[in-house]
Amino acid sequence: MSAGIILEVRDGVARVTIDRPAARNALDSAAATELERVWTEIEATPGIRVVVLTGSGDRAFCAGADLREDNGLSGVDYWAGASGNGFGGLSMRDTLTVPVVARVNGFCLGGGMELALGCDLVVAASTVFFGLPEPRVGRVPLDGGVAGVLQQVPYRQAMEILLTGRRVSAADALRFGLVNEVVPAEELDEVVDRWVADILACAPLSLRAVKRMALAERIGQARRIQGTRTPELVAALRSADAQEGVRAFREKRAPVWRGR
Repeated sequence: MSAGIILEVRDGVARVTIDRPAARNALDSAAATELERVWTEIEATPGIRVVVLTGSGDRAFCAGADLREDNGLSGVDYWAGASGNGFGGLSMRDTLTVPVVARVNGFCLGGGMELALGCDLVVAASTVFFGLPEPRVGRVPLDGGVAGVLQQVPYRQAMEILLTGRRVSAADALRFGLVNEVVPAEELDEVVDRWVADILACAPLSLRAVKRMALAERIGQARRIQGTRTPELVAALRSADAQEGVRAFREKRAPVWRGR
């Protein structure tokens, strides 16, 4: 595969790896486009029964969007041009009916956490941190983050994640219900393989039927949240603060918020 995305298929298992370790597996526009294409290919391959999604190396699962890329898009431009499938083509995708297991091997932040929220099962190394730091750079986690956290986490803990942008430990993520299992990093592959084996022991058509029903509920609600055009949201996306946050990130300094 090109653009830093690797797809390997063997014995009914598709393994998708974000292979951009120098960028903590953050997605630039080319990688995001390629990942979207990979999901389409998986959907068109009948023999695939389960997908494992992970990041290259041991530092990061995915650190979200690569903010070093200057594509000239404002928050409004990005929002208007979104595909509807969410970050990386997965977090709000309603057409992928095979189970997806997230093998979270490192930082799972921003869009990376949105990817994890779009998976069906999440197994994380004990050293991992999760988070939606978008408000800390003047952005909003609109690619499945707000909806996913509100759906999958109790309200107080959801708002803790959404309103502070703080990183959540793997242990807390397990307590919040964000992950299924937390294991030592050296046991991650063994445990993921055990989950995969449990899935492969089930009838594939039964699992597709179950996931289709689950998607109808989860994605329907997520899109209702996503589609809410509030004055506050539009103002945030158009604000000078949104530009300042990204600029400060690139300049490795604290942002100066002006509330406009």
